[in-house]
Amino acid sequence: MSDRRKTILIVDDDEGMRETLTAMLRRDYRVLRAATGEFALQILEKEDVDLMLLDVRLPGISGFEVLKIVRENYPYIETIVISVIKELDVAIEAMRYGAYHYISKDFDLESVRTLVANASDRQDLNRDVLRLSAEVAEQQNDREFVAGASRSTREILELVQKVAKLSATVLILGESGTGKELLARLIHRESGQANSPFVAVNLAAIPRELVESTLFGHEKGSFTGAVRQQLGKFELASNGTLFLDEVGDLRYDLQAKLLRAIQESEIERVGGTHPIKTNLRLIAATNIDLDKAVKEGRFREDLYYRLKVIPIRMPALRDRIEDLPALAQFFLRRYNIKFRKNIQGIADSTLQILGSYWWPGNIRELENLIERLVAVSDKDWISDEDLPYELHVAQLDTSGPATENLLDRAVSTFERNFIIRALEKSAWNVTGTARSLGIPLSTLKFKMDKLEIRELAKKIRGN
Repeated sequence: MSDRRKTILIVDDDEGMRETLTAMLRRDYRVLRAATGEFALQILEKEDVDLMLLDVRLPGISGFEVLKIVRENYPYIETIVISVIKELDVAIEAMRYGAYHYISKDFDLESVRTLVANASDRQDLNRDVLRLSAEVAEQQNDREFVAGASRSTREILELVQKVAKLSATVLILGESGTGKELLARLIHRESGQANSPFVAVNLAAIPRELVESTLFGHEKGSFTGAVRQQLGKFELASNGTLFLDEVGDLRYDLQAKLLRAIQESEIERVGGTHPIKTNLRLIAATNIDLDKAVKEGRFREDLYYRLKVIPIRMPALRDRIEDLPALAQFFLRRYNIKFRKNIQGIADSTLQILGSYWWPGNIRELENLIERLVAVSDKDWISDEDLPYELHVAQLDTSGPATENLLDRAVSTFERNFIIRALEKSAWNVTGTARSLGIPLSTLKFKMDKLEIRELAKKIRGN
């Protein structure tokens, strides 16, 4: 991905100075020129300017007035003030109004080239900060795509390795909570552009009237509340990856604008008058059946096929249940750190119960459950009795032979949880637990073997 050529605006009433600066800079920059502040402001309304060389003394409005207007309306432009006046007060005033630097007109040509290059570098740095801020705002924490044992996960990872370094658009399909954004981040990391921005946008979470401005940016005064120029997500993701989540919820009238942005690699800010070139990798995701949406006239067919260059379907957790132990352990480690706990693991029998649940909320529901269990637990291991009631009911509905007495299984589940709790209170001392329960030691050992508690006790005691 190559950076676009930057545009520099030279504002000076001296034609010879404009010609000199143009000859000096045209090799590295696209150069625009203006002899007055008024004309410069007209250019700024029509052109996407990055840098500006501005004379202090201009006919009509002064250079300082131009600088003030630029600071308020085009905060991303870096300005270097030039003047014949060699006074400290002028330099201080220029910096106060937001200029990057101040030089007098008896400048050295090479020094000006260096100064302009430094201003350009600072602009890049400022844009990187904006991108990073946008990324942090969208990404509460840096999450990983957990590779489990299922065949479907392995096939997805193999496909990612094949397509990650391609610039083709990727469409990720699947139910809510299946990890579509995590997969998008994995594609970005494997693309060879891991240090470039990853900007995620949940289109369903943005008020409908703000979606266009959020994606494409806006100019000052383009609508009520637009008090200054604002870059959109397409510009913030420049040279990186833009992830559009819930793209199926995009307003129909904006689908044509998104299609144009993809096809032409250019956008236009709300209230803008000229196109802006873009250079990024687009990944879209949705939980909506787009084939059905196209047939019902809710989603543009041409946009659908433009997005569906490389389709990847994320399976529901119930369809990749072999991955659940790895996912559960991953979330356990994460929330151990977050809550400063030291829970050693999750009992095998507990993982079996988790594996029998339907998981309508998919991986997100599993993560929320593990977070809650870790937050409230004061034990070394998470075991069956820690799980909510509905997971026990699901286990009773799905495990064991159909002819087995469900009531007996429910009683066994309760008895197992009761004995584990008693063992915990006795610091896993079996003799002391039998005494506290008022039963013979041999009876407790028999029940521990029958209810598969003995192996759990060994793990917890470290034997």
